[in-house]
Amino acid sequence: MNLQAQFLSTPLLLPLFPPQPKFFHPKQTSFPKKSFKLCSLSAVSVPTTTTPAISNLKPLPAEVSRTIMELSCIGTLSTIAQDGWPLGVGVRFAVDAEGTPILCLAQASRLLSLDKRSTLHVQLEQCGLRTPQCTIQGRLDKPADATVLRWIGSAWKKRFGEEVDKENLYIVVVERVLQMEDFNEDGIWVTSSAYKNANPDPLRDSAEGIVNEINTNNMEDVHRFCNVYVDLDFQVSEAKMIWVDCLGFDLRIYSPGSGVYDVRIPFPREVSDEKGAKSSFNGMSQQAWEVEKNFHVPDFEKVKELKRITYSGVQ
Repeated sequence: MNLQAQFLSTPLLLPLFPPQPKFFHPKQTSFPKKSFKLCSLSAVSVPTTTTPAISNLKPLPAEVSRTIMELSCIGTLSTIAQDGWPLGVGVRFAVDAEGTPILCLAQASRLLSLDKRSTLHVQLEQCGLRTPQCTIQGRLDKPADATVLRWIGSAWKKRFGEEVDKENLYIVVVERVLQMEDFNEDGIWVTSSAYKNANPDPLRDSAEGIVNEINTNNMEDVHRFCNVYVDLDFQVSEAKMIWVDCLGFDLRIYSPGSGVYDVRIPFPREVSDEKGAKSSFNGMSQQAWEVEKNFHVPDFEKVKELKRITYSGVQ
């Protein structure tokens, strides 16, 4: 059952009790990608019905790969050079509507192997806590059709704002993709068709800013999410948001006696934009506060799956 929103002209205040959670306030325009401002309070979304059972909903590996490729523009292109040695070089890239990488290679003859096999490895740092990555296996090829060359030249200009010599444009014809959630983890292979047909996350351009704002201004809510929506048998001493997408958000939590974990908390319903994500945060924050203060009986299934983090990376 989906949450229903009630819009109030003034904030919901209960002066006889401790302060309520801080809310995000929806607005009509998107934040700049790396610059955030809190907007004035105009409405508060509060849950009025029961919350659906919580499950670990998250984007598919193909969708994560498409999101990584949309948000990144630098990767490592590796081929077997003409002398038989593996060669990897840093490259800039754009993508077309199906996620096909577009490269500008002025010295392409040095990189091309006889059979044109290549990989493009791309990674995306998420707020210094996690680095999902994808490796595209395919063929480094040069389109022969002049119309296609003009089209990919336009895609390059759109991403980098510069004209490019069409003689230097190449594409990586995708054959399969290896998607990894972070360093030192097993990956999942994605087929070419699944990758091309997947959609990048609709929150991708605003996700980093939303996470930074939450970690700066709403840490009390983040801790409350852990206590209310996650089934824990230990006390959380530190918690930070890692990333947010259209289906939910990931938290990194720490307990001195238990260690470091990642936990996935889904939204009550899928969102399609920044405004919808903030509205969902508002509703979940309100409900978590009410449960914590015993004003609301929890009628949802708590998240039970925790992912233990064992490597000594950035925490």
